Amino acid sequence: MTGAPAAVVAALRAAGCVFAEEEAALLAADGRDLDALVARRVAGEPLEQVLGWAAFAGVRVLLDPGVFVPRQRTALLVEQAVALGGQVVVDLCCGSGAVGLAVAAGLGDVELVAADVDPVAVACARRNGVDARAGDLFDALPGTLRGRVDLLCVNAPYVPTAAIAGMPPEARDHEPTAALDGGADGLDLHRRVAAGAGGWLAPGGSLLLETSDVQADGTLAAVAAGGLAARLVTDDDRGAAVVVGTRVRGS
Repeated sequence: MTGAPAAVVAALRAAGCVFAEEEAALLAADGRDLDALVARRVAGEPLEQVLGWAAFAGVRVLLDPGVFVPRQRTALLVEQAVALGGQVVVDLCCGSGAVGLAVAAGLGDVELVAADVDPVAVACARRNGVDARAGDLFDALPGTLRGRVDLLCVNAPYVPTAAIAGMPPEARDHEPTAALDGGADGLDLHRRVAAGAGGWLAPGGSLLLETSDVQADGTLAAVAAGGLAARLVTDDDRGAAVVVGTRVRGS
């Protein structure tokens, strides 16, 4: 590939990078010290953290070292949110703010607030121009949003604690454990989000909560227990699953 030295491609391929040619081209085009960038990637750092940005759901998101890398499967959540529409959007467990940015790009002029428990992630989201607050789930949100949120977009951690050790080193070693660990069954945060969502949603507003095929039933049950009308949306091609919970008008 033009702009990708053969030695760089070979080094990346030897390190196990499946898309070595594409990654080599991106690193070569970066403009910084190529040897240093390649060394970071070969050492296992996620490509997006090495580059300092990620392409996600049609937007380019700045990404700092140690911040959760947005997954392409999460674009399903964005698409569902844009299809539902709304004016007031919250990106909870926001990481870099990628979900909120993509939803805002799809909807146009919205009021967007984001929150994350990790101050490093909050700083990264702010670099992306997002009004991001630091705190534990809903505790971080301004009270003025209560009962006004049209779209509560949440990619909360849902990896079972025991499964983290088996994750790829890119995630296990370079992303914060708090962004991955969902407790014994992976649903601790899902239950907390579902229990508190109703008080923040506007009538007709929706919680959109990413989950997995294995955990979908548990997430659905948690959202229904939170008093929301719950449904599951899946995309087998992307391995994506999202539970949408809507506050019924009049409730």
